[in-house]
Amino acid sequence: MNTPAVVHVKHVPPAERFDFWWEAVARSVISVDAASDRARDFYGEMRMMDFGVIQVGRVRCNSFEARRTPRRIRQSDPGYYQMTVTLSGRSGISQLDREAVMRPGEFVLYDTSQTFRAWTAADFSPETPDNPYEARGGLVLGFSRNDLPLPEAKIRRLLAVGLSGRDGMGSIVVALLRQLVDESATYSSTDRLRLSATLLDLLAATLAHELGHDPASTASTLRHPHQVLLMRVTAFIERRLDDPDLSPSSIASAHNISVRYLHRLFQPQGVGVAGWIRRRKLERCRADLADPAKRALPVHVIGARWGFPNEAHFNRTFSAAYDISPAAYRRQVGERREPPAEG
Repeated sequence: MNTPAVVHVKHVPPAERFDFWWEAVARSVISVDAASDRARDFYGEMRMMDFGVIQVGRVRCNSFEARRTPRRIRQSDPGYYQMTVTLSGRSGISQLDREAVMRPGEFVLYDTSQTFRAWTAADFSPETPDNPYEARGGLVLGFSRNDLPLPEAKIRRLLAVGLSGRDGMGSIVVALLRQLVDESATYSSTDRLRLSATLLDLLAATLAHELGHDPASTASTLRHPHQVLLMRVTAFIERRLDDPDLSPSSIASAHNISVRYLHRLFQPQGVGVAGWIRRRKLERCRADLADPAKRALPVHVIGARWGFPNEAHFNRTFSAAYDISPAAYRRQVGERREPPAEG
C-alpha cells in the first residue's frame, strides 16, 4: 500500500512551526512565499497521498497569504494544475487578472506555472483545550497539465474561477475526491490508477459543462485502459528522471509489462520511450541552467545530475536539441536577466 505523508506541527517548537510547515508544503504541494498573523505559533496538519497520476490530500491550518512568484516558478515548475476545495472558513486565489473567493463546498482550479496569490480566512472554533486554534480546512488535488483531457486554451478560461461542489457535476467531483482522501489506504495500486483517471475525466466533464460545451464532445476524450497506463508510466518516469538506471526495461518491469508493449504505448506520442526520457532530462537540464539559484553549479554537474555523466556527450545532445550549447544557453539567459548598463 502507498503510505500517506502526514505532516503535523504540534511536536515542533512554536517559533519554528511556520517555516517547518511551508517547507513541508513545498515538498508535498508547491513552493510559495507565505505570511500569516499566526506565524509565531502556527498550526497546520496535512495528509497527502501519491496516486501516481494525481496527488490528493486534506489540509487544515491557520489563516495565511501565499504568493507563487516568478522566482519560485524558476526554482521548481512541475507543470501542474491544482484544484483546492474549501471545507471550512473562506479562501481565495488570484491568477490571470481574475480572483475567486470560495466558501465551504466550492472549489477552484489554478496553474502552478503561472504566478498567483492565495489566501485563507479561517473560522474560529475551539476544539480541545490543547488545540485551541482557528483553522481553515480544505482538499487538494494536483496533476500534470497533460493529464486533463481538454484543450489547454479552454481550461485557461476557468482558471481562478470559483465553482460549486455542492450540486451538479461539481458535487460528484468533490465527493469522489473526499473518498479518495479518506479511504486512500484501502485501495490497491490498480485501484488508485483507475480512480485517478475517473476523477480527471469527471473534472474534465465538469469544466466542459461550465464552458457550455456538448458533453458528448468531452466523452470522446475519456481515456481507454492503455491511456491510463501511459499516464501511470509517464508519472513514474517524471519521479525518477534523476535515476541513472532509468531505462525502458526497468520501466516495463516496474509496471509488469513487456518492453515491446511499453514501446507500443509511446507510439502515438511520436517519440520512443528512450527519446521521451532524454527529452524530459534535457528539459530539466535547461531549467537548471536558467535557474539563478544554481548559477554556481558547473554545467557538467547539471548534466551529470540528469543522466549525462559524459560532458562532451551532454554538450552534443543539448546542442542538437536546442541549437545552442549548455554554456551558451546559460549565458544567454543571464544576459536577458541582467538590466542594461547605465551610461
